[in-house]
Amino acid sequence: MDLDGARVLVAGATGVLGGALTAELRARGARPALAGRDPARLASAARAHPGAPTFTFDAYDPASCARAVDGAAKELGGLDAVATAFGAVAFGPAAEVGDEIAEHLTAVNVLAPAAFFRAAFTVLGPGSAIAAFTGVVARRPQAGMADYSASKAALSTWLDAARREVRTGGVTVLEVRPGHLDTGFADRPVAGTAPPLPAGGDPHRVVAAVADALAADAELVRSDPDGTPVVERRTR
Repeated sequence: MDLDGARVLVAGATGVLGGALTAELRARGARPALAGRDPARLASAARAHPGAPTFTFDAYDPASCARAVDGAAKELGGLDAVATAFGAVAFGPAAEVGDEIAEHLTAVNVLAPAAFFRAAFTVLGPGSAIAAFTGVVARRPQAGMADYSASKAALSTWLDAARREVRTGGVTVLEVRPGHLDTGFADRPVAGTAPPLPAGGDPHRVVAAVADALAADAELVRSDPDGTPVVERRTR
């Protein structure tokens, strides 16, 4: 995909990671549309990207996710990529994390991204892409994070299956599976307290790798043991 002029919807553009991704794509010539949950934060993000259309969505309302995709396609005259960069985290023993928290993690981390992508598949054509952040826990679940790990693993599995369905149509499915990043995400859990974590990686290095991956039609961004982002053309 040629990022210069590419029309990209970033869902979660009001967050640290989504904001960094939006800025990186804009610096490479892309035309972003911004989607977020909080109208005030969305307005603030829009001021950094004059002319970018904005859309609100609620992860508990899949129809609002689809409306954001449809609205962005209408405002930009089509879409070349849709990226989701939002989520929720919870900590605690599996026996103690309540069902409501588990349901919340599933809604935010699995069902909402899937709703964005289902709508995206109706408007994306050959040479386009979807991209989702999962995380290292999608393949290496962690104690004290069972429900969070499960939600990210579910999204990763969904992406794997969808990739097989849309690859022949020329749509790339990119999974971004970094290690722990310095975004403050772990400091805002919906339940529990984060265990001691290693120093977080630089989110700007990761979003630069995501932009490289989109430009290369790659399917995976992962982190090496030292935290270096690695772009792989095909998932393993």
